[in-house]
Amino acid sequence: MADSVGVPQRLRQATRDKLQAIQFTEESTLSDRKQEEAFRVIDRRPFTAEGELRKEVVEEEEREAKREAAKVPAAPPEAPKTGAAPLPAVTPERLPAFENLVRMLGSNAAMVLGGYADPRTGQPMIDPDAARELIDMLDALHQKTKGNLSPEEDELLLDLLGKLKMTYLEINQAVAAEAAKAKAKARP
Repeated sequence: MADSVGVPQRLRQATRDKLQAIQFTEESTLSDRKQEEAFRVIDRRPFTAEGELRKEVVEEEEREAKREAAKVPAAPPEAPKTGAAPLPAVTPERLPAFENLVRMLGSNAAMVLGGYADPRTGQPMIDPDAARELIDMLDALHQKTKGNLSPEEDELLLDLLGKLKMTYLEINQAVAAEAAKAKAKARP
């Protein structure tokens, strides 16, 4: 029985010694790698502390200019122009998602201008401030996408903006008239 207890102990000792040797080898290899991968700082700023261009930057710009000059071939002699047709303008592709966005903003603006009844009360909702915000969003969308819309998209946006702006003016005039009537009734 003493032999059976001793064998595992010898095996454990041998295994422990092997593990320690492997661990020592891995640690030395890792530390060697860390020394090889030293941290290097390269100053890539184009100016020195005095505010002058660095010599390397000037040399790099000269090399870049030479490369660019070598890339550009000498211009071939121009052929006489004989009524060559100009290239057709590229018309942007029509996107359904853009049209849906415009329609959504337009229907929201129409809703707050009284175009739809409030589902809870059945009365038309009128909120000129919210309408103005939505109309301004559509106007900004038109300004930022000018030249990038298909003719159909541009027409849709302009038509919707025109109708909403006219309705907004009519609603504002009606609200102002109602306020004036209420004010006149309040004064005896």
